[in-house]
Amino acid sequence: MNMQQQIQQPETGYLPGDMALWYFLCAELGVFALLIAGSALVRISHPDLFQSGMAVLHPLAGVINTLALISGSYCVARAVICVRHQSPLAYRFFIATALTGMIYISVKLWEYQSLLSDGYSLHYDAFFTFYFLATFFHFMHVVAGVVIVLIYARALKKNGRNENSISHSESVAAYWHMVDLVWIVLFPALYFMRG
Repeated sequence: MNMQQQIQQPETGYLPGDMALWYFLCAELGVFALLIAGSALVRISHPDLFQSGMAVLHPLAGVINTLALISGSYCVARAVICVRHQSPLAYRFFIATALTGMIYISVKLWEYQSLLSDGYSLHYDAFFTFYFLATFFHFMHVVAGVVIVLIYARALKKNGRNENSISHSESVAAYWHMVDLVWIVLFPALYFMRG
């Protein structure tokens, strides 16, 4: 097997990216799991509160954000493949990933503004406390993801590919996929799961 084949096909059992990042991602997933578990307990004891809160949300905004983040996951996966194959398209796929994150950020800011202008806030009731805490925590992860992707894309374009490029690109992708995974759980829990 030559070097090019090794780059294209990682070995079985290979954990992409940096090990320290995986510890961080597990910790972050744990925080999100606690938020969701707390929400489930409140939902069980106050189902009407959740029903009325969910009725106020904007499902189309949630759908747009879901499509944006899933598209971003596709783009970042393609970017990693391009880095492995030493393709100059990697930069473009990383930029496309950042753009999908910016779509999410724009739509979520509009949704926050709409809810706040209608009088719903973190302190309105238990549903909106959970909604704003969970979605804002996730929102900040998307913002961080966009910044990380842009910084890495710039470094990749400026410095070119080196021996650490594959590991770094996989770490960027792993972070982005974690953000996407959390949204895939939050989205139906907030917008569609009834009593």
